[in-house]
Amino acid sequence: MKSFLGLFGLAVAVAANPGLLVAEERVASPPPPVATFSIVAVDRDTGEIGVAVQSRIVGVGAVVPWARAGVGAIATQAWANVRYGPVGLAILELGSTPEQAIEMLTRADPRRASRQVGIVDASGASATFTGDECQEWAGGRKGDGYAAQGNILAGEGVVTAMAEAFEASEGVLAERLLAALDAGQAAGGDKRGKQSAALLVVREGWGYGGLNDRFRDIRVDEHASPIVELRRVYEKHRELFPRPDGRDPQPAEKEKTEEAAEKP
Repeated sequence: MKSFLGLFGLAVAVAANPGLLVAEERVASPPPPVATFSIVAVDRDTGEIGVAVQSRIVGVGAVVPWARAGVGAIATQAWANVRYGPVGLAILELGSTPEQAIEMLTRADPRRASRQVGIVDASGASATFTGDECQEWAGGRKGDGYAAQGNILAGEGVVTAMAEAFEASEGVLAERLLAALDAGQAAGGDKRGKQSAALLVVREGWGYGGLNDRFRDIRVDEHASPIVELRRVYEKHRELFPRPDGRDPQPAEKEKTEEAAEKP
């Protein structure tokens, strides 16, 4: 309750004075841009909410993905403002739409032109924002239950491929998110290359021991083929921590997943 009240107060304060969201940066030089492609999505049938991301920066999982069970998911990238994650989720929890949350988050951010963010709420409403100064190619696409976005990409086809792959895929949310990453990479991905990837899926009571909501929280911080490695680790995680609802992929489906992971 205390943490919720703290987030509630922060969200109310931001609504009244959005400038509180951004403090003066305490580093001698700005951090590198999180050039990446990501997707935020929800499975309304199971209540799962998640984020998948790949980037040409080390440790992308520590920056981009944010999610809260029953609330929504946020991907903050480009010249990422990590406060968009917790504050944006608090804004959603208070009843704002993803579009309204983005408007509140970016309104008084002096660097909003360099920000990129995608948001989905538990109902499936979504929104994506790309600042005018994000490096080309940069942009996003939203649909029912998801938002895909990226910057410094090979082209618009990366985001289009991610969206189409997610819409066409079936099965559990984690598999659909990974399918979107595969499609984005196959379409050219980050034009600077590959380095790290992450998958985050939350669902109330599905975390370790049923004591939290972080069901899948997998990160590949540094690898020559981060999406392939992410899939390998995901399979290990899935074997050790099966889905409580029994909807894990059957052997035939698993073989298809492994074949997809082996493709360059």
